[in-house]
Amino acid sequence: MRAPHPVLSEYYGAEGKRAFVRRMFDAAGPDYGRSESLGALGMGRRYRRRALLRAGLAPGMQMLDVAVGTGLVAREAAAIAGMPGLVVGVDPSAGMMAASGLSGMPLVQGRAEALPFASGHFDFACVGYALRHVEDLDTAFSECRRVLKPGGRLLMLEITAPEGRIARALLRFYIHDVVPWLARPVATRRDLPRLYRYYWDTIAACAPPQQILEALREAGFSACERHVEGRIFSEYRATA
Repeated sequence: MRAPHPVLSEYYGAEGKRAFVRRMFDAAGPDYGRSESLGALGMGRRYRRRALLRAGLAPGMQMLDVAVGTGLVAREAAAIAGMPGLVVGVDPSAGMMAASGLSGMPLVQGRAEALPFASGHFDFACVGYALRHVEDLDTAFSECRRVLKPGGRLLMLEITAPEGRIARALLRFYIHDVVPWLARPVATRRDLPRLYRYYWDTIAACAPPQQILEALREAGFSACERHVEGRIFSEYRATA
């Protein structure tokens, strides 16, 4: 088992990470899409679309959105693929999917480590900013490879803490303090700041990029690479 980061006992103990993450996102569902849009300063949609195109998503492809959440990646994917039915979303959080408002797109409750789909079914799979929330990278990556057709493409979007001390401190301040402040006027729940504290702590503790690429190769992927935008946005790309 290869966890994406050490146990964060401040957030979960006997409850376990899986139950904590599901409960946290169930509660955050109604606020998540709006707070993310504010935090990305309106640029998130354009970036997600470009990242999907860079990774090879094309019209007519059937895509699996792992950790679909409120559908921020899935909407862009459906626009590229050509119709909502070509994109399938899976997420452990029923609350997030209920808040998505996605229409015509199959949504299934499930985890990355046990994808409820047949082998060799999808042309493309995306894991959007959820790598830090799985329990076991090795199992999650093996499952992604299993459900992809031979030659299918995997894209994982993540935020990676920069190495420089000042840049790292600025990113921490932005995620930890600025984003919750921006989201406060539209938030319906008072515990949204805790979600973003957890976000930063998982980013700061996440396995380094080389370990993630190594885990992808060990899961059987080829052509594994990392593309970086804006010094912090990691796009991990691989072929099944």
